[in-house]
Amino acid sequence: MVAGAADVLRRRGLHATSVRDLAKHSGSPLGSTYHYFPGGKTQLAAEAVRFADELTAAALADELQAGPVAGLRAFTAMWRSILVDSNFQAGCPVLAVSIEDQPEGNDEPRTAAAAAFDNWAGLLSEALRAHGAGADVAQQSATLIVASLEGAVAMCRADRSTDALDRTARALESVVQGVTAEDHATG
Repeated sequence: MVAGAADVLRRRGLHATSVRDLAKHSGSPLGSTYHYFPGGKTQLAAEAVRFADELTAAALADELQAGPVAGLRAFTAMWRSILVDSNFQAGCPVLAVSIEDQPEGNDEPRTAAAAAFDNWAGLLSEALRAHGAGADVAQQSATLIVASLEGAVAMCRADRSTDALDRTARALESVVQGVTAEDHATG
């Protein structure tokens, strides 16, 4: 149910999706959805964001072991694959949830989204520091990477092209190489 919810959110967003839609997409009975997620759509959306965070962070952490440029390339490749494989219909469930108003009194999905972005930026910042960037520069650069790639994904969906992602990735590689001790010949 949670993986299905993440998929629906990355395609349609939080407000355009009902609990019935989430249950149907995952092939689960509607009653099961409320049984496992008594908080309804907001609870399931928050869990879907945490799921997307964990998957992305695990993939990013694996690739960052080879260095920040390798991690950036893997992060970019993941987004390219999501965009192309979905015919530009899917983006990031974390971004989708973070830009929509939350139901009164329940901002659990937004809080989960903020934690996901912080997690990804933290992983990138740690890798940048390990490769010679100072703490402040590493944090600023990591935030730039996450914000730029998320924005590029949105642009790609609008343009139905990966051009914005490709241009952004090239620019970010220059940033990473400029703030780290990585050999500029890694490209």
